[in-house]
Amino acid sequence: MAVTIEDLYRSYGILADAKDNLSQHKDAYQVILDGVKGGPKEKRLAAQFIPKFFSNFPELADAAINAQLDLCEDEDVSIRRQAIKELPRFATGENILRVADILTQLLQTDDTAEFNQVNAALVSIFKIDAKGTLGGLFSQILQGEDIVRERAIKFLSTKLKTLPEEVMTKEVEEYVFAETKKVLEDVTGEEFVLLMRLVSGLRVLQTVNGRQQLVELVVEQAFLEQALNPADPDTVDRLLQCTRQALPLFSKNVHSTRFVTYFCEHVLPNLSALTSPVAELDIQLEVLKLLAEMSPFCGDMEKLEANLNMLFIKLLEYMPLPPEEVENGENPANEEPKLQFSYVECLLFGFHQLGKKLPDFLIDKVDAERLKDFKIRLQYFARGLQVYIRQLRVALQGKTGDALKTEENKIKVVALKITNNINVLIKDLFHNPPSFKSTVSLSWKPVQKTEAVASKRPSGEEMGSGGSTKKQISPQHRRDARQIYNPPSEQRGGFRGGRGRGFGGRGNRSRGRLY
Repeated sequence: MAVTIEDLYRSYGILADAKDNLSQHKDAYQVILDGVKGGPKEKRLAAQFIPKFFSNFPELADAAINAQLDLCEDEDVSIRRQAIKELPRFATGENILRVADILTQLLQTDDTAEFNQVNAALVSIFKIDAKGTLGGLFSQILQGEDIVRERAIKFLSTKLKTLPEEVMTKEVEEYVFAETKKVLEDVTGEEFVLLMRLVSGLRVLQTVNGRQQLVELVVEQAFLEQALNPADPDTVDRLLQCTRQALPLFSKNVHSTRFVTYFCEHVLPNLSALTSPVAELDIQLEVLKLLAEMSPFCGDMEKLEANLNMLFIKLLEYMPLPPEEVENGENPANEEPKLQFSYVECLLFGFHQLGKKLPDFLIDKVDAERLKDFKIRLQYFARGLQVYIRQLRVALQGKTGDALKTEENKIKVVALKITNNINVLIKDLFHNPPSFKSTVSLSWKPVQKTEAVASKRPSGEEMGSGGSTKKQISPQHRRDARQIYNPPSEQRGGFRGGRGRGFGGRGNRSRGRLY
């Protein structure tokens, strides 16, 4: 016989009046559990009554949790929400892991209100037992459906940083780090970024040793022990993403040496053959910018001379010789070589940083013929640079405020910073012996607010000495390449493990039994 509303209220009354003798009224609690088999009204009442007396009947704990789970999977979304809202009341003792696991599975819902309810419930049980809650979340991340995995990772990356220190203790943070390392054995590009964001924010890792551990984590993902396949966009994508994640971790005490070495030994020799993972990304310039940003944090390098030589060779490639002249002194082709200022800024900066470690490189390690060729190229480039700097200053003279905010003038402001940087670095090399003492701020790095426009990256401008650009690009693509870049994440095999599961999962209400 089906349980009615009256039966539920009667049983509730018995239990509410029993006070210290609750355990003697097991039959009354069983009636409430049976309420999940009734109609919508009975189910809503059961969803509220079951957790209220749950702790008084440990012998019915499994039956009570299973009854509440039935309500969490009900076709009526209002019943599901009510049941989910009450789930944290079951999160006691050894049940915490199971409740966390169930709530994590419930993240797959497509109903916004229900999804928010699940998030709130998870945050609630975090405050009861953070480590137990994490156990349920990581269990589903490692073994659950793709949609559950995706949403559980996003939950951790957004919610953990909002929890207070008394919840996120040192022990809890160490557990997060240990479990995250397991997940990183097989991730997509997007998952990798989210998980690195998660662990990078852990207080326990805000030390030199902690930062070094994070760098080691990225090194494992970057496959720096393997040769680079420049024709494989997934391989290139992995290297870019790993380098971007490592970059904020580098400092005078946490060195970038392995990454800088890899770029010099494997990336620069294949620079022109690199396959971009994203169509609008200037892959060569992006790589050079990453190398430039890392170079100040490079420590002792085993093959310093060889790596400096590779930078020197690449620098020569982007610094053309003067055009040949006929007897009357005119250029027969009537064309000036293109001066690729953005590329030269990166290479000069990197050469300058590594050159500090071997200041006699140009004197003792470069033969006379190559040095003569370099000086000719350097002088020609410097002349073209001065012409372009003068043109930019004239074009920007007297312009302030809104006038500097037009797309054309923003590009000129950045171009002026690039050329000024190159000018400073070239002057150092003209010293005898060459000097490596000057400091510059890379043109795309954010500076003071008044110069915010200087932080925007011109995407691969290749300007002639007369100041013309090689190609016009749309305003959308002039934005910082790292801001517009969305890493592909369709296959987890692009990083480690190659489990090959599609990212995104089922995304509908059709799902298996919650456990």
